[in-house]
Formats: sequence, structure tokens, C-alpha cells
Amino acid sequence: MRFVLILLLYGGIQIYFAAKAIRAFDLVGWSWALALVWAGLMTIGPLLQWRLERCRGCHVLAVSSAWLVFGWMGFSFLFIWLGLATDIYGWVARLAFLPLLGVRPAFVILVLLTSVLWMVGFYSARNPRVERVTIYSDKLPAGPGLRIAQISDVHLGILIGKQRLDRILDLLNELQPDILVSTGDLVDAEAHHVDGLSSRLAAYQPGYGKFAITGNHERFAGLEHALDFHVRSGFTLLRGDAAEVTGAVTLAGVDDPAVRASKADEAGMLAAIPAGRFVVLLKHQPVIDPQSRFDLQLSGHTHNGQIFPFNLLVKTVYPLISGRYDLPGGRQLYVSRGTGTWGPPIRILSPPEITLIELKRP
Repeated sequence: MRFVLILLLYGGIQIYFAAKAIRAFDLVGWSWALALVWAGLMTIGPLLQWRLERCRGCHVLAVSSAWLVFGWMGFSFLFIWLGLATDIYGWVARLAFLPLLGVRPAFVILVLLTSVLWMVGFYSARNPRVERVTIYSDKLPAGPGLRIAQISDVHLGILIGKQRLDRILDLLNELQPDILVSTGDLVDAEAHHVDGLSSRLAAYQPGYGKFAITGNHERFAGLEHALDFHVRSGFTLLRGDAAEVTGAVTLAGVDDPAVRASKADEAGMLAAIPAGRFVVLLKHQPVIDPQSRFDLQLSGHTHNGQIFPFNLLVKTVYPLISGRYDLPGGRQLYVSRGTGTWGPPIRILSPPEITLIELKRP
């Protein structure tokens, strides 16, 4: 039911664009039909793309198609928000006798504004920011502390490949963290679309190692393939278990609900960790279990909406959507905006990030 609703909403966005174009240029006959055919093709485009990506001999075609389908998806998302804003202005202007542009020049300006905003979002998506967070705790020993780099929601695959991964690794090399953690959705494509990427990740080895958990897209990409990709990339997977990384710090991790077959005993797993240790929980979705005993939870999943104003919609599902939050019992949560993109290769008012968390004694 949810899938059908999403498809209808997305189809409505495509019809909205087609209707604007038809009205602006007085399209009739074949041109009118072509506008509607385009709307129909773009509506089912993501479904066709999903099938095409599974073709092992179609990599070039699949990549080209993905740029069209997902690039247009981002364009149409931006277009409808700007279009609705201009529609509201038009209604107010008619009532208040304010100046109005003609239908055609208004449509052309709307397309140009959407295109400029798309290019800004494309540039933003390819340039991760480094967010620095310092966490103080009496559980930590005196000294320089522990530096944890968090990546999340990279979505390596059809549109995010060697160039984007190399940019991420360059930033990590500059930061020189003690530990690298991935909080889910690292890989988001069939094996033939991520050839050669695991060796690049494997070559990067921080002093205390690399740790990862699964996200929902690991399941979509094929769980066995995704798990194997993590192992070949040099990550230690935490799937309902914990690892002592220093004398005072324990990393624990759980699978995303989309991956695990049954509800994991997160609270029980954490309760088994010796008291007095500083516990960092890796959990893909920013959902807090009130029974879980941890000091810091690192999450992702939300992308902070990725394209404004979708963050307002995402926040209705995940109120703790982005950034640092203080929780009851002295616990803390940090939610990454994500390091890559899903679907549209753009970000608007939600730049990608690599997070550097420094754990220190006060």
C-alpha cells in the first residue's frame, strides 16, 4: 500500500510538470501526447532502473539511465516546490492586484531557477563537510583522547563510485582518526557495479581498525554480497555484538531492522558489557531504546531529508533527524546527515558529512 501511494505521489509530480509545460506552450496533438508519455516514463523510470541494474552486461547502459532517471527525479522534486510557491504567489497576486508574468515566461524562469538550484545541489553533494564533535566523559582516561571518524549512507554503487570514494578517503587521510565507523548503507548496488571499490577501502587502515553495521540498503543490494563487500573492505561487522577497541572504550553494533530476521536483544547485549566502560553504539536508524545502556549512539539513515524541504517530512518520522542530542540518563546521540546520496545526485541545504568525534576526559 505504501509503495502504491509513493508511486501515485511521484506520478502526480510528473503530471504537474507536464501540465505546466502543456499550458505554457499550448501543446496539442503529438506534442501534448509526448509530454504525457514523458511523465509516464519518468514515473515508472525508477522501477525500470531497478531491473536494469541487475543486468550484469549492462553496466554502461545502467549508469547512463541512472543519471537520467535520478537526475530528473531531483529536478522534478525541486520543480514542484518552486512551482507550488509560484502558484501560491499567483493566487495572492490576483486577489491583491499584484504584477504577474505571462504563463510562458513564468514557466521558462521556473525551469531556469530549478536548473540552477539542481547544479548547486549537485556541487554540494560531491563535497562532504567535516563536522567535529567532542564528547567528554569521566569514564575516559586522561590524555589526547580517541578520535572516531563516522561515515554513513555512502550508497556506493551506480552513481557513487571511485571518484566519490577517493574524495572521502582523501578527507579521512587528512583527519587521521584512530577508528573509522560506517553506520549503515555503505553499499547500494549489485557486485558488478562496485568492482574495485573494496580494495580502495581495504587500503585505508586507521590504528584501531574499521567497524561497520548494516543499513536497510545492504538488504536491498543483496545481503550476502553486501556483507562480503564489507569484509573485503577490511571492516569488522558488528551484528548484535561488541568489540573492545581500547582499555576504556567498547564499540557495539546492531543490524538494521530490515536486515535482522527477528527483533534483536539490543539492551541485553549492551547490559553484558562490563560497567564503567564508555560504550559507543552503532545503530543505523536514530531510534532510541530506553532500556539500552550506552554512552553515545551514532546513527544515520535520515540524510536530513537530503533535499529541502523533505527534512520537514522526514522529521515527522525521525524527530532526532540530524546533529547532536542529549538523551535521558546522560546518554548522547549523534545523527549524521550522510556522506553520499540516495536517488537524486543532489543535496539542498543538507550537505554531506564526515563526522570526527573526539572522546576525551573533562
